[in-house]
Amino acid sequence: MLGTFMEVLDTSVANVSLPHIAGNLAASLDESTWVLTSYLVSNAIVLPATGWLSRTFGRKNFLVFCVFLFTFASFLCGAATSLPFLVAARVLQGVGGGALQPIAQAIMLESFPLSKRGVAMAAYTLGIVFAPIIGPTLGGWITDNYSWRWVFYINIPVGALAVFMIWSLIEDPPHIKNAVMTKIDYWGFGLLALWLSTFQIVLDKGQQDDWFGAVWIRWFSLISVLAFIGFVTRELMAKEPIVNLRVLKNRNLLSGVTVATIAGMVMYGTTALIPEYLQGAMGYTALQSGLTVSPRGLGSITAILLVSRLVGKVDGRFLITAALVLLAYSSWSLGMIDLDVSSASITWPIILNGAAISMLFVPLSVMATATVKVEELGNATGLYSLMRNLGGSMGISLTTTLLAREAQSHQTILAAHMTPYSPAMSAQVYALTMGLPQFLPRAYAILYEKLVGQSTVLAFVSNFRMMALLSLAALPFVLMFKGVRSRGGVMEVH
Repeated sequence: MLGTFMEVLDTSVANVSLPHIAGNLAASLDESTWVLTSYLVSNAIVLPATGWLSRTFGRKNFLVFCVFLFTFASFLCGAATSLPFLVAARVLQGVGGGALQPIAQAIMLESFPLSKRGVAMAAYTLGIVFAPIIGPTLGGWITDNYSWRWVFYINIPVGALAVFMIWSLIEDPPHIKNAVMTKIDYWGFGLLALWLSTFQIVLDKGQQDDWFGAVWIRWFSLISVLAFIGFVTRELMAKEPIVNLRVLKNRNLLSGVTVATIAGMVMYGTTALIPEYLQGAMGYTALQSGLTVSPRGLGSITAILLVSRLVGKVDGRFLITAALVLLAYSSWSLGMIDLDVSSASITWPIILNGAAISMLFVPLSVMATATVKVEELGNATGLYSLMRNLGGSMGISLTTTLLAREAQSHQTILAAHMTPYSPAMSAQVYALTMGLPQFLPRAYAILYEKLVGQSTVLAFVSNFRMMALLSLAALPFVLMFKGVRSRGGVMEVH
């Protein structure tokens, strides 16, 4: 879990440092976003190929190499003297970090019997859920008090400890040790890289360049679709595919991947919305925003401790359903905000949101992989992690787009009522000017500021409610799961 925590933390901790990175390296804020995009692209490409790479080089060796590469690349990121150097280092970091999540999950699932997998997945979920929660706060504190470079340097001691522990404690299972060396599926890997890189870039840059209004977005989208079709066709036909898509014939895994994709959209979308609402609409500082969001971690840890004891004893489908309903409720509660709400009023929905996410991913990971063959766990966890992360990218892109467009839409509707013929408008103007014409420009400026604030809040309300509806949309896929019970450590499917 240590490597997973370090990798997931790094995906969010750098976000708040972008303005400082841009200023220090003499780049625009727009150019500095490639620090995030370059990492996500290389990370996504490695994720689904983890199973093949583990079988080819040995899981333990590959994991040690990945942690070492991630740590070394973190040092290069901190020492970067230019933006191109930093972007190249982030690509290396993404290559190293891509395999950490699925390998950690596969090791935990294989190391514990089914009856104890809930405990293992609780530790794993602690890393993937708690890290993005504390990431922005930690990144802001380090950047404000020290330097953005220490956002990357803090990975060095953690990575060194992870390498030592992996080398000392982890052993490859027989099916990895006895795996036959296979040829590299160059076509499959090339199509995978082309599909994911173009898709990720479109998601990251789409709103900024007006989506399909930009010619390059249309071309990248077409290339991404064609590469995806080619990749799926190639992997289904190849004798030795780099990603074995046939594992998705397993009903539980397919259902789990689908729910994880939707849950990733909600988790990352909500995680992006809450700080933006607090800082953009409410005027909070980065530190105040982080402190307001921090109770989410309390909800996550509490849920993990509770659910880890229930997995294997309570039907996983019931736990997943309850978590999705709670996630929908917390998201809808966040959609009840206005400009007069206090931080204390949104604390409870934030706690419930964190609890719902942890309560969902612990049983979901167990249910999705419970009926997968041991030798296919590497492929299964790689696909599961990939789709959860891609869901997160889609969630962030969706909320960013809708936030901008909903704010404009609401502003147009509200502005239609702000006319000299409106009694409410006339009363507001008179209250601000006391009938003195020289105060009219200032009065109109104040009213326009209120208009923008109300429009922005209504856009956030729409987004939070959309997250609630997305959570409920995942419920039908829960019905597709086969029930799994553990009796004396023996798996029973019903």
